[in-house]
Amino acid sequence: MERALGLAARLAAERTPFVLATVVWRRGPSSGRRGAKAVISTDGSITGWLGGACAEPTVIKQALDALIDGNPRLLQLGPPEEFGTRRDAEVVSVPMACESDGAMEVYLEPVVPEPALVVIGKSPGAEALTRMGAILGWNAIMIDDGGEDRTLEDVTVLGTLDLEPLAIGERDFIVVATQGHYDEKALEAALATPAGYVGLVTSRKRAGAVFEYLRGSGVSDEALARVHAPAGLDLGSLPNDQIAVAVLAEMVSLQAAGGLATGVTVAQPEEAVDPVCNMIVNIATARWSHEHDGQTFYFCAPGCKKAFENDPTGFVG
Repeated sequence: MERALGLAARLAAERTPFVLATVVWRRGPSSGRRGAKAVISTDGSITGWLGGACAEPTVIKQALDALIDGNPRLLQLGPPEEFGTRRDAEVVSVPMACESDGAMEVYLEPVVPEPALVVIGKSPGAEALTRMGAILGWNAIMIDDGGEDRTLEDVTVLGTLDLEPLAIGERDFIVVATQGHYDEKALEAALATPAGYVGLVTSRKRAGAVFEYLRGSGVSDEALARVHAPAGLDLGSLPNDQIAVAVLAEMVSLQAAGGLATGVTVAQPEEAVDPVCNMIVNIATARWSHEHDGQTFYFCAPGCKKAFENDPTGFVG
């Protein structure tokens, strides 16, 4: 358990998605133990101990699905009659018909880092927007190009426009609020990232001039179409610091409507279904297989393989 929790802490600090899986209930005979924990990474690897070979591939598959949709779920593994008729979006029941008569419930909790908000500029509005993003739990950073790295209360301020070390992803936000000082340079840097939201705080007239300059510098119309300009919802004429409210409202609205990618890419392992018990089998790590009629069948346990070998046509049909 300590190894799994240590990995979870490191991945969280690195803003790397993962799933924390916990056995919340079990009935013997089952190799899983209540409170046992494991970490499932985006590549399908598992660190920690939850249960035996029959359960593990199913846990991994459901964990990767949870990472994709961002929703936790309770995974029930055991005989169909074990868990009654409860069915909802947060409960997934997978019948187990293996040699073991055990059952268990595993809670799968996807841990997806909050998005990053990068605000370029040093106006009161830029400071207000960065602070509000931090209050929402976002990884909020303000950039004052040509300045010095410093901390402004609870906000990190960087003195360089180099965005590469920030590892901006499709779930992240970049807002250019440089008030004409270096709009073009900042916007070009923002568009070089895959940020899901790129906003330019300016007037429509000024935005047109910035776009025209960037077109002349080789920036495509497709790239410029990503820019929200003027950034923010139209809340009327606002002082500079209150423009931050309009910009934040637009970003939250876009996020709530599903307008941003989850930013989580998983590597789904190649899988097969055990023809005897219908459990998922990871082909790459499968220990038991059998060739029949030109096709390879994979099994979660030797008992399933033996049953298949004794009567393959009964299972293939």
